[in-house]
Amino acid sequence: MRVLVVGNGAREDALSWRIAQSPSCDAIFAAPGNAGTASRGENWDVSATDGKAIVQRSRDERIDLVMLGPETAIAAGVGDRLREAGIPVVGPNRSAGRLESSKIFAKRFMQRHDIPTARAQIVHSLEACLKVLSEWQGPVVVKADGLAAGKGVVVTPSPRAAHAVLEQWYSSGVPGGGNDVLLEEALVGREISLFAVCDGRAVAPFGTACDYKRAGDGDTGPNTGGMGAYSPPLGFPDELEDAVRERVLAPLLRGLLAEGEEYIGILYCGLMWCEDGPQVIEFNVRFGDPEAQVLMPRITGDLAALLRTIADGAMDLSLASFSPRSCVGVVLATAEYPQRSTPLHGLSPDVSLPDGCHAFWGGSTVRDGAVAASGGRVLTVTALGDDAAQARERAYDSVSQLASRFGAAALTYRSDIAKPAMSQ
Repeated sequence: MRVLVVGNGAREDALSWRIAQSPSCDAIFAAPGNAGTASRGENWDVSATDGKAIVQRSRDERIDLVMLGPETAIAAGVGDRLREAGIPVVGPNRSAGRLESSKIFAKRFMQRHDIPTARAQIVHSLEACLKVLSEWQGPVVVKADGLAAGKGVVVTPSPRAAHAVLEQWYSSGVPGGGNDVLLEEALVGREISLFAVCDGRAVAPFGTACDYKRAGDGDTGPNTGGMGAYSPPLGFPDELEDAVRERVLAPLLRGLLAEGEEYIGILYCGLMWCEDGPQVIEFNVRFGDPEAQVLMPRITGDLAALLRTIADGAMDLSLASFSPRSCVGVVLATAEYPQRSTPLHGLSPDVSLPDGCHAFWGGSTVRDGAVAASGGRVLTVTALGDDAAQARERAYDSVSQLASRFGAAALTYRSDIAKPAMSQ
């Protein structure tokens, strides 16, 4: 198969890397891709949201399968255009993609179909927000309705703190645009990301991970797109997947079908495991970043073939599975991330590491033999191990190597990825 991966982040680098190793993959392409995808295939000078150009180039290059990486491509309707052109694609259409592109749509969908989730109020103005907060007790999770690149959620300890966030949002612009905001109760438990694959008729769990969204050690600082992750999670009950399958995935699929939505692709369930089981924090309609970077090294078998069966509506989970080994991933970011993404130039393209360790590039291009990174999350460094402790040690050894190679002052990272898990 000739496979196209759409996107240009570390998630897409990891997907490209694993798909390229599939026995059924003959050639790998990326649109627009980055320094990592360029090392194993051909990058196209095409935006991830330009459905028309992606369709035309896919026809010209005789692409057999397209894997949509970022939420922006799905929200732009790239999946719709590819399906209209008869090109197999893993990634939902724009309409079903509202499970991620609109938090209000997702919340109402969960309420309609009895999917466990936090109590919430939907508001459309600062005045309405303040009225709701005047009667609120306890912490408040403030969520912008639209896509906000990981910056549209703020967990506040009190209504007063939420008030301050909302005043700033409504004065300077709500992240993702618009005026719609979701005010949610703060769930108590442990967070976990569970991924599922869906071929329009069936849905099944496909990997779990824990990610770290805050910028600083000890979960301090602002939310980011993710500063690291590890897989599989530790300290969760054995019945987790069965409980999520029964309480979340089954009613979600029934609801989609009842509402005339055909969902073909990857589903990310951001969950809080509470005393009474799973509660959905959010849905994403693609692999997570940095979760994909710790899931891909654990996959065995023919991932490309599995993805093609999903695109064809006849999912065959026997084609690929997960190794029992652990994987830990650490994100190296520019110093002022997430407040600012400072571009870096002249980086060495050499990110070779010991066996079982990998470095996946974020947004970047190769120019005159050197890498120019757009800033923010520059690299995700991952390592496999027989257990999480070994994987963590190997990952941080690799981080030290690359940080010294690129200049320690230019990059920053959390030092506690997977560390709290050791005590679970």
